Amino acid sequence: MHAIDRGAAALVVDYMSVVKGETVLITADTLTDTLVLATVFRAVRDAGAEPTIMTIAQVPFQGALADPYVPSTLGAAVSQADVWIDFTFPYLAGCHVFEQAMKDGRVRYLLGGDLGAGGIARLFGAVNMDEYYAVHERLEQFISDSNGKTARITCPRGTDVSFNIDKSHYLKPRRALTPGTYLVPGACTVFPAMASVRGTICFTGIFHEYFAGVSDPLVIHVDGGIREVRGPTVHRVALDRALKRAGNGEYGNIIHFTCAIHPSARQTGSSFIEDSRVMGCNAVGMGLPWWIPGGGENHPDGVVSDQSMWIDGQKIISDGTIVGPSGLAAIAHRLRPDVREPINQNTRVAVGSNDRLGA
Repeated sequence: MHAIDRGAAALVVDYMSVVKGETVLITADTLTDTLVLATVFRAVRDAGAEPTIMTIAQVPFQGALADPYVPSTLGAAVSQADVWIDFTFPYLAGCHVFEQAMKDGRVRYLLGGDLGAGGIARLFGAVNMDEYYAVHERLEQFISDSNGKTARITCPRGTDVSFNIDKSHYLKPRRALTPGTYLVPGACTVFPAMASVRGTICFTGIFHEYFAGVSDPLVIHVDGGIREVRGPTVHRVALDRALKRAGNGEYGNIIHFTCAIHPSARQTGSSFIEDSRVMGCNAVGMGLPWWIPGGGENHPDGVVSDQSMWIDGQKIISDGTIVGPSGLAAIAHRLRPDVREPINQNTRVAVGSNDRLGA
């Protein structure tokens, strides 16, 4: 079995728990990797389920801001699905159809976003999922137990930010066994008490209106809320627009930090979903949180590389490597890629263009 086929099978059967007789909707846009669609479609059929691919025009924004661009037929298709695997980017999570599906409580939704064939192979097919989740669950529990403690994050490019850890708003289970939203494995989320976040954050990748790597750091200054954006003009201007959309005219807050721990993820510069799961990276969510009215309509994310993290003065991550506490560090040290053959797909195979379009 080729790496991409192994990854698609792991995504469909092992992670999303697709079983015989279920209906599976795969959503794509006109820039989705066609190899991803073909292999995931085949994996669904091999599981004895009924796959359907629905391709729409790329939406310019995510969440509720995408509503004017979402075709009316999507809602009908989602309402009949047991599993919804979404490979659109910007993604459909947060739009009206998605919110209605979550209220109806039938569908298991995977936010696959801009994953390419190489990403599917690496994130799902080139790791032992049970070994990965042994580390993931221990780190997630440690972070949850640190509610109320002070965290500090730094990086070689100048990030230095501190905050109080807030309660976890969701957990990331090993398998999709019940209706709800599921994310690609690879990172643990850290929620800050938003008013407590203070310092400087330097991004090496940014998803504002599209995703791109940043050669000169894109810098935000935070003092309770986001106060300033500095850096390369094109990304500074796009992030300024995205933050003001997300924050109802204001810059808003830091919604989440993450600890990326996937041993097989690669920094592609073309896939936000994979780049934000590279070992040692941190996906920083900005704007308004999705759990308050009007929040989450547009959710800019920046990627910090090679982070170090302290919790309550104890160093947990050093330049991207888990170093504490001792029990967690010991099992994390054994986490390795499970690569049985070379995986060379670094970019997405797109229809009509190799670039994701901005708004």
